[in-house]
Parts: sequence; structure tokens; C-alpha cells
Amino acid sequence: MRALVVTPTYQESENIVEFLNRAREAVPDAVVVAVDDNIPVDPFDLDVQAGARLGRIEVLRRPRKIGIGDAVRAGFAVGLDRGYDVVVQIDADLSHDPAALPELLAAIERGADAAIGSRYVPGGSIPHWPWYRRAVSKWGNRYATLVLGIPVRDATSGFRAFRADTLKMADYAHTRSKGYGFQIELCYRVWKHGGHIAQVPITFTDRVRGHSKMSLGVGAEELGLVTWWALQDRVFKRRERR
Repeated sequence: MRALVVTPTYQESENIVEFLNRAREAVPDAVVVAVDDNIPVDPFDLDVQAGARLGRIEVLRRPRKIGIGDAVRAGFAVGLDRGYDVVVQIDADLSHDPAALPELLAAIERGADAAIGSRYVPGGSIPHWPWYRRAVSKWGNRYATLVLGIPVRDATSGFRAFRADTLKMADYAHTRSKGYGFQIELCYRVWKHGGHIAQVPITFTDRVRGHSKMSLGVGAEELGLVTWWALQDRVFKRRERR
């Protein structure tokens, strides 16, 4: 399978070079696209230098920061336009171990339409997280599962692989979430269209360098979106059918 790896690099100047080195080691034949929202990585453009040294690494520059959902959609569009078989999403902050990339691709090769790197299936873990962060994340995912009916334990995971045909089927380009709600929205669309979603256990490691872009406001936005989608699909459409 021809695979394209998409990683948003906003505010990841401290991690990008190590990430690219480890990604190239894990998937030597894959092309990696770093989506840069017009934020200077540093004066020497380390991502471009690493690309020249490692090969098959590209930088997709965008005019401004719009949100992680929009950044990933832009990277997915590159993969589909070029005819790749599989498109992968992974964070550049090293919270997702690039060494697990072959496991997600293997799940697709075994027949899955999408593969989610999950913290909450047997074998998955989040070492060193305080109890309150673990509780907020786990219960947020349980709420999404309960309200939307998605049979996935970690719908907020940003480490995932999709068949190109699955992204087209789910009409990924018309997802609306600009932030982290994109993860849930796309997972929901794939499931609603009958896609088989594999759950691959991963170890999620908190970033060592840089600052997290997650906040209480982002979490509240996700819960609001999940509730709205459920109302649309389970209440409003039901009334329309009557």
C-alpha cells in the first residue's frame, strides 16, 4: 500500500526534527507531509532541512492558523489527489510514538477501513497522566460513545489511518469541525457509513517539549458538538420522518 503520513506542525519547532527522524525509521517508504500554518518553525526551517536529508518529506504551507481539523483535511486532500491508498494522521509532538505506525498500517492491510490508535483498549496506556486528566479524557470518550453510538473507545485519538476510499465515502472534506472535534466527527461519519474501525492499542506519552494546545474550552467545544450531532441524527431527523 502507498501511504501518506500527515502531521500538523503548528508550534512544534522543538519536536519536528526528532519526529521526522523517527517517522522515517518506522515507515521508510511513506511520504510525510508536515502541515505548517504559516508559523515560522525557526530561522533555518528545520522541517525543510530534515526533509532534504531524509527524503520523501514535504511541507504544506498555509496562509494562517485555522485549526487542527482544517490542517488535517488539507493534508488528506494531498493524499487523495495523488492517489495514495492509505492516509495517516499523527501528532508531531511525540505523544504518539511513530514506531507504532506499522501497526496501524497492518490493521488496514488486514481489512479495516480505518484504524484508531487507542489508549483505552487492552494494551493501551497513558503513563504519568494525573488522575483528573485521565478521568476527563476517558469520560469524554464514554460520553461520545454513548450519545453517538460509536463502537470506539478512543474517538478523540489523533493517531489514525484511513483507506483513501473510506475518506471519500465519509465525505471527509465536508466535515465542519475546525478543532479537535474533527477526530470525533470523522470517526462518526466512517461508522455511520458502515466502515469497519479497528482499534490498535498505543502508549500515549505526554509531550516533553513545547506546550499543549488542549484546554477546558476545547473540551467543552467537543462535548457541545457531540451533543449537537446526536440531536440532529436522533431527534430532528426522527421528527422529519413522522
